[in-house]
Amino acid sequence: MADKILAKDKLAEFIAALQKDKDVFAPKLDNDRLVWAPLEKADDIVWEFSNTEMSPKDFFFPQTECMMHFKNDPKAEDGMIMQAEPELAKERALLNIRPCDAKAFGVLDMIFCQDEMTNDVYWRDKREKTLLIGLACNDPCPTCFCTTVGCGPHNEAGLDVLLVDLGDKLLARPISDKGAKALSALPEAAADDAAKAAELKKAAEDSITQGVGTDKISGAEVLDLFNLPMWDRVHESCLNCGTCTFCCPTCHCFDIQDEVQGEAGRRVRNWDYCMSWLFTVHGTGHNPRHGKKERVRQRFMHKFKYIPLKRGGEIGCVGCGRCVQLCPVNIDVREVVNSMNA
Repeated sequence: MADKILAKDKLAEFIAALQKDKDVFAPKLDNDRLVWAPLEKADDIVWEFSNTEMSPKDFFFPQTECMMHFKNDPKAEDGMIMQAEPELAKERALLNIRPCDAKAFGVLDMIFCQDEMTNDVYWRDKREKTLLIGLACNDPCPTCFCTTVGCGPHNEAGLDVLLVDLGDKLLARPISDKGAKALSALPEAAADDAAKAAELKKAAEDSITQGVGTDKISGAEVLDLFNLPMWDRVHESCLNCGTCTFCCPTCHCFDIQDEVQGEAGRRVRNWDYCMSWLFTVHGTGHNPRHGKKERVRQRFMHKFKYIPLKRGGEIGCVGCGRCVQLCPVNIDVREVVNSMNA
């Protein structure tokens, strides 16, 4: 599929075409915070940014998601009436999503839709009805380490379209059939446009000088990593606040609860996190991860050992750097993983 060119003065037409059959969302400034919000006009698009504070995984895996409604009707033959939550009514487009966040959705696909027995209909419905239009990172932030975890500032995995900002125009690269359809009305890119995009890609990758090593982790025995002495000190400063898990694009722990009022209620799925004492406490009161050490160790082991072990080597981290930026006690995932690897 040939690269296309989208002039920035033609953005209004492009967005209007998307909005004919899709709800369009994009990063937007809100009180100095960059958040995902509905896009109303082309002038609202933000081009100069590192990444949104929260990942866009909420579009597919909401913080609180209703799974079904139910009502106990004594007069009904079956007693309990259950009604499934309706599917997404209209398709969506996420514009200017960063490549690391798109790559994260691919990791979560392996979690939520593994096979016929593990096929999350709520996740799958939203994924199939969403067009992902990525914006390449020409200037990665200092906390990014995507190139060392199988990703990159111009990575195409998981995207339908990749946009590369060339100044007054965008190189638009169709990656999927869905993306090619969205770009069908645009003119093809010239050879020098593609060459400039390649230069920007190399410069962006070269600017990422810090990262993580996982070569020894992948070959190590689980129990050898589990029993490393380093865990005795890594956990000491952690507050177990959960900031790292809530901002992370690949964290996916959840809890399911029934909310009931009278004879009616609903079943909801809520984000949960492995750093919480309540996450693993049993009905008997026993907790296999009773202390901070056990919970902190679980987070790193899960992302960098357990997921790769079960998902063909795919690491449960895309190197977006959000947890490094937002940790209130300055725990740096890069330092921890490099200690594991050493």
